[in-house]
Amino acid sequence: MPLIRPSQDADLDAITQIYAHHVLHSTGTFETTPPTVTEMTARRADVLNKGLPWLVVEEAGVVLGFAYGNWFKPRAAYRFSVEDSIYLAPEAAGKGLGRALLAELMTALERAGVRRVMAVIGDSANTGSIGVHRALGFEPAGTINACGWKFDRWLDIVFMQRSLGAGASCAPEANP
Repeated sequence: MPLIRPSQDADLDAITQIYAHHVLHSTGTFETTPPTVTEMTARRADVLNKGLPWLVVEEAGVVLGFAYGNWFKPRAAYRFSVEDSIYLAPEAAGKGLGRALLAELMTALERAGVRRVMAVIGDSANTGSIGVHRALGFEPAGTINACGWKFDRWLDIVFMQRSLGAGASCAPEANP
């Protein structure tokens, strides 16, 4: 049975491999050179140091995916808004793990005081990511056409958004 839990240092090799697959073989990220374990370690530390979650999904001790939220923009006014990121190992696709992982991430982000989550989805043809976000209540927020160049073609980015908790209905109670 799959287990979703906070990531640990021991997960970084698997996280790096999963992400490298997406960098090299998909348009879900616009990075073109896979980051090293050292770089992924620094990225994870940055997220965790902000009090934001970085989760993994594992089955039988094997990490099959990861998800995290990071500030949408670095300025203080954005401190209640994050961009989510979610990546699965190729063998984990289509099993409902992405939906479960994203749902748990939304719960963890709400506990952290986040009020708005943005999905910045690479490639308007990325129906898997668009579909899982839609299934979890994200709404379209726009598309920027032909803003990325990868695999010798122009790619769009699709923006989706979802409110958490009270959303924008009232002032936040605390500063995350």
